[in-house]
Amino acid sequence: MTMLEKTLEYFAGLKIITGNILALALVALAFAAAPSEAGQARATRCRPPGAPNCASGIASWYGPEFRGRRTANGERFNPKELTAAHPSLPFQTKVKVTNPKNGRSVTVRVNDRGPGYGRAIDLSEEAARELGIHEVGIARVEMQVAQNVPAEEAGTGDVTAVSEQ
Repeated sequence: MTMLEKTLEYFAGLKIITGNILALALVALAFAAAPSEAGQARATRCRPPGAPNCASGIASWYGPEFRGRRTANGERFNPKELTAAHPSLPFQTKVKVTNPKNGRSVTVRVNDRGPGYGRAIDLSEEAARELGIHEVGIARVEMQVAQNVPAEEAGTGDVTAVSEQ
């Protein structure tokens, strides 16, 4: 193999590697954007401003892979129900979740704990579809407690527990 052939082979290999590195860099950039969004999601933008039991944050969703598994309150998860995981609100609390980008709202019932990863709430697949965030996976949402559950029935919690940290 001549020096020219070796050089061409080397640069052809670099082109493939560089293309892969560029693709990986774009994927890494996309993942890097999500945590920074989650960090910015702690500001409350509820209407009216200062509304009680109101917060905004990043929502994600979970679905078919968890179908039939037990949630933190003991019931079986159904991705077609309007339910959610929240780190501190009492189980059975109803939360109105609004997607401020399109104005769509859904009322979900807290039946699980989570979500982690700096996110404020984890929605069922159906709730995500109704809000229009199913395809994107995560989105900024506004949350307001729609119906409290007496503390003696389900523990205590605060809708702003994750959102205002």
